[in-house]
This record gives sequence, structure tokens and C-alpha cells, in this order.
Amino acid sequence: MSDRQRHHVRALTPPAAVSRLATCVLAPNPGPMTLDGTNSYVLRAPDSAGVVVVDPGPLDEAHLARLAEFGTVELVLLTHHHGDHRDGLARFAELTGAPVRAVDPAFCVGAGPLVDGERIAAAGLAIEVLVTPGHTADSVCFSLPDDAPHGSVLTGDTILGRGTTIIADPDGALGPYLGSLERLRELGRARSGHVAVLPGHGPVLQDLGDICDEYLAHRAERLEQVRAVLRGLGADPADPETVAGVVDTVYAETDAAVQPAAEASVRAQLAYLREHG
Repeated sequence: MSDRQRHHVRALTPPAAVSRLATCVLAPNPGPMTLDGTNSYVLRAPDSAGVVVVDPGPLDEAHLARLAEFGTVELVLLTHHHGDHRDGLARFAELTGAPVRAVDPAFCVGAGPLVDGERIAAAGLAIEVLVTPGHTADSVCFSLPDDAPHGSVLTGDTILGRGTTIIADPDGALGPYLGSLERLRELGRARSGHVAVLPGHGPVLQDLGDICDEYLAHRAERLEQVRAVLRGLGADPADPETVAGVVDTVYAETDAAVQPAAEASVRAQLAYLREHG
């Protein structure tokens, strides 16, 4: 690493141990869609020399270099294909020589795609794969059942540390997203205590079951708001112009910087209503 890179590393937010098995390394890419930045996670058992890295994040040399400094990278995992999580993926694989696994084979390097329900053994850990489509078609979560005290789940953008995520229509879809939330809620309720949420953006949350309840309630409320607008406008959910009318009413206070995200979510909501009524 160059002296310039070392100076940049020192200027970045220090890595933070967020659980017994996970350290969060915040990428320097804050913004309206990324909150404080992308959370890259370094996972390892306490006695392991090797590590697993989840979501290397943007193509930022200093950020990738400090991820590589944690130890021998045995495996790289990707929660989904959005650029703020994977733009640095190819470069990080080059730096470390580690295999990369994702749901989408297009982002795998030297290994096969992730399979729902499989159990990965790496860096002294057991990592359970939960395919959770909705935010994107290729979204996946990773459960650490042995994390103290009652386990943790890395949720990517399926659940955020603040606010709620978008449904990235047409890649994402609301029906699968609701199903993914219900699956995660069941996981949270199945444990004897609170399962921690390690999100792709924002702070760690302490109860997976409760946050899934909140997310599901929010989605139900949004759908009812959209239905009310459709009734008031006499609009057809299949009409492309309906999107603008719904956004102007339901998302009237949305920052202009995230307007495209609001439009994508509305398209997903209208598609869901066309299918389910």
C-alpha cells in the first residue's frame, strides 16, 4: 500500500466490532441512497487467522486495502449486485485471490453460485444462506447462528439500519419481498432471544423479529395509501402515468435525490396490486 493510501485509511471511519463474530468497515460512499456509506463486514471466529468478507463495497483502493489487511481472505460473499456493494468486487478478488460467491453466477469468481439453505464453513464459522429476493432478484442474507448471544443475520439492503429499503423494480418485486420479510421474521422468532440485524447501511439493530414486524406494517400502510390514491384519481394501476400521480401524493415529502427510488417502489406496488388486487 502506498503512503497516500495509508493516509487515506487513517482518515476513514475506524472499523467497529459489531458482534462477537463480525466487524463492520464503513465504506467512504455516503449519500441519500447509501446513508452513512456501505457496511462491509469482516467475519471470523475468535481463533481464526482467516476471514470472510461480505460486500467489499465501492471501488475505493484504500477501503479495499484495509479489508484485505484483516487476514487471509478465505471467501468473499455478495448480498446483491448493486454497485455500492459490488463495484470493488473484481478488484478485491484480484488483491486477495479469494473466491467470490453470489446468487447471480455473473458475479462469482472461482466458485459456484449461492444456494438457498446451504451451510458454508469458512474462517471457523458456520454461515447459513437465506435467499431473500425482493429488493433485487438476487438479494441474499447470511445467518450466523453461533454469533453471541442469540445469533445475527447480515441483511444487505433487504433490511436497513435506518428507514426502509426500496423495491428496485423491475429487478425487484414486492410480492417476493414480503415473503422474504416473513421468512426472516420466522427466523427471528424461532430463536430463544433477540437475533441481531447487521444491515448493509446504517447501524446494527437488536431484534430481527420486531424489525420485520415494522417493515411488514409499513408495506401494508403504503399499499393502502396507494389504493386510496388510485380510488381518488380513478386511475388504472396499469397506466404508466399513474406512477407520477401516486408519487406526488404518497411520497410528496421525498427528497428529490431519491425520487427515482420512490418511482421504482411505486411501480413495484402497482405491479403487486395488479396481481393481487
